[in-house]
Amino acid sequence: MENRKENKKYRLGVALSGGGSRGFAHPGALKAIEDLGLYPDIICGTSAGALAGVLYADGYTPEEIINLFVGKEFREFVDIQVPVAAIFGTSGFRRFLEKYLRAKVFEDLQIPVKIVTTNLDEGKSVIFDQGPIIDPLIASCSVPVIFNPVVIGGVNYVDGGIFKNFPVSPIRSLCHKIIGVNVSPLVPKKYNKTIMHIAERSYHYMSRTNTLLDRTLCDVLVEITDLAYFKTFDLVNSEKIFKMGYDSSRNAILESVHSGIFSVLCATDDDSQKILLP
Repeated sequence: MENRKENKKYRLGVALSGGGSRGFAHPGALKAIEDLGLYPDIICGTSAGALAGVLYADGYTPEEIINLFVGKEFREFVDIQVPVAAIFGTSGFRRFLEKYLRAKVFEDLQIPVKIVTTNLDEGKSVIFDQGPIIDPLIASCSVPVIFNPVVIGGVNYVDGGIFKNFPVSPIRSLCHKIIGVNVSPLVPKKYNKTIMHIAERSYHYMSRTNTLLDRTLCDVLVEITDLAYFKTFDLVNSEKIFKMGYDSSRNAILESVHSGIFSVLCATDDDSQKILLP
């Protein structure tokens, strides 16, 4: 790993991958990071990671983020349409964001956030970190074929996971340390031979491939293999997935102490372990 001791703009960056409902692990990871005394100075997210990152940077606690989804169903976020560009529209998701997002532009977020999208017209990865939030956020979550592209400035944008599902590299040069949370493991398993499941499976093969480089760029890498057995659009198990994200992230960060990435400070009022950046 290259020398990263030179001056950086941010002390700690957090990169959050795409992964559909598996992204409920991201608030769990952010909770673990907080509980260990660390706070991200910048967040970079793709798809579900972008959603979790924006809500967190908007001032929601990890528990509050999960509570926004408890008791909700997938159909509340989409609208069924005659398939032309995609199976579903995203008007329900837009209404959700308009209702709950307090910051409407990136500049009003409490923590800097970069949202990764894909320019479908020109075939390239595009990062949004200025101006209105909602359109880039919906675009970053819009898996092709399943959800409509989002038009921004006359250009069609879709899920950022096509080229950059685990967005560590966009903030690597900016951060002294990076914790990366990848919630998109791909393991062999049975799947339904429907258009939606085949599109989903194909997309995951593609996005899995483009994470290989970014995995090597993390100072702390969190991956949760068992998340592969949860359906992409499963909102029922949000609290279980949250806990898996919490436990795996806490363990990974504490293990990193032994390699000197972080230092432990135990002199706290409640005798809990806290982390200091070296």
